[in-house]
Formats: sequence, C-alpha cells, structure tokens
Amino acid sequence: MEIDVEKIHASIGPVQEILDEHDGIVNVLDTTDGNIMISLEGGCTGCSSTPMTAMQIYYSLMKLENVNDVIFVNGELPPFMRNFINQKLEAENELYEE
Repeated sequence: MEIDVEKIHASIGPVQEILDEHDGIVNVLDTTDGNIMISLEGGCTGCSSTPMTAMQIYYSLMKLENVNDVIFVNGELPPFMRNFINQKLEAENELYEE
C-alpha cells in the first residue's frame, strides 16, 4: 500500500518549518508497501544537525498508519537513534493499550 506524499509532508510539518529556514528539502522517493524512502537534500547535505532532523522525521512518520519503515537513502539516521525511537514508540504504545 502506498502512503500519500502530502500526508507524509503534513506529518513532518514542524520539522519542515525549520528545514525551510535552512533550505533543507525532504524528497520522498517511494512509499511502496508501507516503506517510505526519503532523501534529505539541499541545506541538509553536510549539515551536522541532519541526524537529529532525521530522527524527528522518523519519529513522526512511524506514527502514521500503514508505515512499516522509514528509510533514509543518504544514511542520515544512525542505528542507535533508530533503536532509541523504536523503544520510545513501543513505550508510548504500551501506555495507550493500558
């Protein structure tokens, strides 16, 4: 199932405002099978804050329905950050299930 690109951009709204100020671009490359492939471009290229930006985007997008994974084709999200967010999302889901 493909995920609507407009929905993706809407969910990263607060992050997008910051990216706009720094000429950062979120390029959605693919959304097939619930896997969102993203490239962070423009002002994000070479920026030391890009991993934190990717972490915020990953957190927002993983909350969307039908999303299996968010893949940053430029490798902006280190595995330890991905694990941290996954643990946070699991803890949040447990709270909602109680």
